[in-house]
Amino acid sequence: MFKQLIINSEKHETRVALLEDGHLAELFVEQNDDTDITGNIYKGKVVRVLPGMQAAFVDIGLDRAAFIYVDDLWVNVNEYILEDIEFSPPAVRGSDPIEDLITEGQQIMVQVAKSPIGSKGARVTSFVALPGRYLVLTPGSRHIGVSRRIESESERERLKNIVRSHSRNGFNYIVRTAAEGIDGDEISQEVNWLNAQWEEIQRKHRCVSAPHLLHRELPVALRAVRDYMMRDVHRLTIDSPAVYGRVIEFLDRYLPERKSVVENYAGFEPIFDYFQVEQEIERALKLKVWLKSGGYIIIEHTEALVSIDVNTGRYVGKSNLEETILKTNIEAVKEIARQIRLRDISGIIIIDLIDMDNKSNRQVVLETLTNALKHDRSKNRVLPISELGLIQMTRKRVRKPLDQVLCEPCFYCGGKGFLLSSRTICHKINREAVRAAKDMSGSRLCIQVHAQVAEAFRGPQRSLLESLERFVGKPIEIQVVSDCHLEEFDIVEIF
Repeated sequence: MFKQLIINSEKHETRVALLEDGHLAELFVEQNDDTDITGNIYKGKVVRVLPGMQAAFVDIGLDRAAFIYVDDLWVNVNEYILEDIEFSPPAVRGSDPIEDLITEGQQIMVQVAKSPIGSKGARVTSFVALPGRYLVLTPGSRHIGVSRRIESESERERLKNIVRSHSRNGFNYIVRTAAEGIDGDEISQEVNWLNAQWEEIQRKHRCVSAPHLLHRELPVALRAVRDYMMRDVHRLTIDSPAVYGRVIEFLDRYLPERKSVVENYAGFEPIFDYFQVEQEIERALKLKVWLKSGGYIIIEHTEALVSIDVNTGRYVGKSNLEETILKTNIEAVKEIARQIRLRDISGIIIIDLIDMDNKSNRQVVLETLTNALKHDRSKNRVLPISELGLIQMTRKRVRKPLDQVLCEPCFYCGGKGFLLSSRTICHKINREAVRAAKDMSGSRLCIQVHAQVAEAFRGPQRSLLESLERFVGKPIEIQVVSDCHLEEFDIVEIF
């Protein structure tokens, strides 16, 4: 699979696209407005403890207080931030009630686990993790972890030994997949760099009062380089000379052998247009996604979950119904896995497949979905197909989904996705005029409406208007108001 990173950087927005075999797989957007603060570390102040929810609100300097659960607190939340203490963290989190762990007014160090989404504030944790290229520093942890994707036992043990030889008390690590096969000197250099970062965070924590930002996660361009520039990323293309320079400087320090795959785009056509990314972004924001066969899927968000419906659409197959349904479902779940990554859909996801009678076909579709989801870096869990033909799955939520990053609720429908029909509005106006008729003394009436409603009164609903005129006994004029909302109207007496 050919993987390519495309970075489009402008003054107020940076976008990073991950392409797999030329198709958009993931998109990251940073609009320089601090909406994505995942990974930032703050000194916060506890403003409210909620024993009934075993949680607390923490002021970290944002418009809305952050939220922390008892399971995200050390038993002694202040211990591990002191560099001169012999730290021995608890084996079990959240064994004590939250009111025994923290109090209102207390200042604690927290890291953002989930950025604010909608009306919800950020979710934070006191289990700080500092990611590097090969390692993640986990202050206070009592063990060295290794990515499950590194399967060789000898390699896992080699990496553990390298890290163990450089680990300080209370400074342990998780070894990332990118560390596989990496020279011990490079890993030791990153250990020293992460240690220095942590010591600087501790120094700031001692010197400032809450709320205060202690550490900011890398900007999206460098974060993508850090997380994706493995040996299987074949090309990195950047359209900004300034960002290109920062990326080269970053690679000089951490991945000098990967500089050869970086290029500065100098074309006249916008870079996302050149690589046909822009049209795929537009497709990822649509409710309906067409499949190559002629079938389609519908993706709808609700407050509790995301529902995805599969339909055969224009696809009629070649031989029999069961085969047609199987091919549609297989194509659909491949596209669903791709759309889930691209749109960053998370939480509870329900997939309504086309019903299949054959159990073996159901298993084929389920395995196709689980295999397609292996490319997803976010943790997910897929349950077997239910008797109703539904697949239930969950996906870890970290950032806002793509539609919330790039869109806002429709100011017309308020986000519900529907408007009253012109016919319904005409009947609503009729009822309102009938109710008000007895109190009207003018010689005629003027109904001010949207142009579409006016067209309905002059066409299909003409008989309704004539009936209303007979009832009120006065002529009625329909007036178009250019800036009128479709569902709004006004009934005005003219004397």
